Amino acid sequence: MKRYMIYFFIFISICFIIPIFFTSHFESKQANTNLQVNEITIQSTYDYKKYNKVKLLHKSTNKIEELPLDEYLYGVVSGEMPAKYEKEALKAQAVVARTFTLYKMVQNTSKHKGADICDDSNCCQAWISKENRLAKWEDSVKEEYWNKIVSSVNETQGKIITYDGKPINAFFHSNSGGSTESPINVWGGSGYPYLQSVQTSGEDAYSQYSSKVTVSKDEFEEIIKKAHSNFKIDYKKKDCIKVKEYTEGGRVKTITVGNVELSGVEVRTLFGLRSANFKITIDANNILFEVTGYGHGVGMSQTGADSLAKQGQNYEEIIHHFYTGVEIKDI
Repeated sequence: MKRYMIYFFIFISICFIIPIFFTSHFESKQANTNLQVNEITIQSTYDYKKYNKVKLLHKSTNKIEELPLDEYLYGVVSGEMPAKYEKEALKAQAVVARTFTLYKMVQNTSKHKGADICDDSNCCQAWISKENRLAKWEDSVKEEYWNKIVSSVNETQGKIITYDGKPINAFFHSNSGGSTESPINVWGGSGYPYLQSVQTSGEDAYSQYSSKVTVSKDEFEEIIKKAHSNFKIDYKKKDCIKVKEYTEGGRVKTITVGNVELSGVEVRTLFGLRSANFKITIDANNILFEVTGYGHGVGMSQTGADSLAKQGQNYEEIIHHFYTGVEIKDI
């Protein structure tokens, strides 16, 4: 009997000890896993000092100049947005430009060997020196405008726009015509979740961004034939030029012209239009384009930002309007 009692005691002891051992081992492993996650989080934090110098390529001279980030941003904001715009719009532009710059530096996306970014708005973003900027303003507003630019950058120092903890590819443009565009409709690919089509009121007040382009029928055909050698068109047919589909942003997505189908972006490029938001009419001798907006339409509209600022929104609200699901962080 005693022997059975001893066996029973050993069995009960094993039943208690084994769970304790495995639980302790699992908790130790879980603690190590949490530590690794924390270390990854810490390592992915951006060091502002590391990215506080910008190597800027001047396209006109092909020379590279190194500037402190915020000093560089004075030239970007003053080169990209009219200083007469509302202060909150300028602050939004400063944060967007800082984010755009940091994205290029962190992702190492620059096409310019030895430089982080260039001063050409058609390639990267515009930049102008203080001396050249002041020379373009009237004497009566020089000091006021420059101080406004500097304070817009300084008051948002360190602020960037992030998605999933990383700086976004902060596209911007002049005027959306009232509705921004999804990047997939401009450049293809899978797009970015934070760059969605959004509507903005008040942009129709900036009438200088509406434009008209007229080309003769002969010139029209010649331009398209350079890109599509098989192009033919019969102007006697009612639907010889017809828009097949519009994007969610209201721009031309696809259009049939004679026997070829073109994207709105391609038409914009071929005929030098300010936007893919256009209407086409045909008269006896010419093709007429009526164009709304200026730029690719992706991300923040600068006139839209100014319009929202006039309506009382601050720079953070403006940014959240144009970029979906983002956070504004201080690095």
